[in-house]
Amino acid sequence: MTLKITFDLEDEDLKYFRAQIKRAQETAKTASEEEVVEKAEAMVKQVASATVPSFVRQRLDRLQALIDMLRDEEWALAASERKNVVSALAYFAEPEDIIPDTVPVLGYLDDAIMIELVVKELRPEIDAFADFCRYRRDEASRNRNPDVTREQWLDVKRRDLHSRMRRRRRSVQGSAGSGRTRLRLF
Repeated sequence: MTLKITFDLEDEDLKYFRAQIKRAQETAKTASEEEVVEKAEAMVKQVASATVPSFVRQRLDRLQALIDMLRDEEWALAASERKNVVSALAYFAEPEDIIPDTVPVLGYLDDAIMIELVVKELRPEIDAFADFCRYRRDEASRNRNPDVTREQWLDVKRRDLHSRMRRRRRSVQGSAGSGRTRLRLF
């Protein structure tokens, strides 16, 4: 038997989570990008190897996608977008949680909520990266002009996807004035 539970986070709740990620980002300022990524990746591996509720396990792939995005040399995120992704990972690189992970079942609830908030915030970047990975894997697209190098081919696709990602981000930011609350983590 499964039970689906949904809840709404109000502005005050979101302020609390925003404050937590800001605290983690301040702490992470003394660390290099690589240190933040390594700590976040260690947390993902630790949680993946632990006995955790499925609602947490389902969200780990999304967090791993952010890590992969930074590590993928062919994706080559612009500096400002890299900063946003690293800022998002800062919370997961921090050992202090809102709810200690040792609390059975609920210990990872704050992590799952934060993953959802981060994914919502970085949806254009995550979607573009997923498209890039699919495009790169697609064997049919490898039947390209033999005079074009792999780097040139990937560069064209990456630029197209980065452009689309920025348009989506502007579109999401523009819709904030339509009465919907826009969450900004960074």
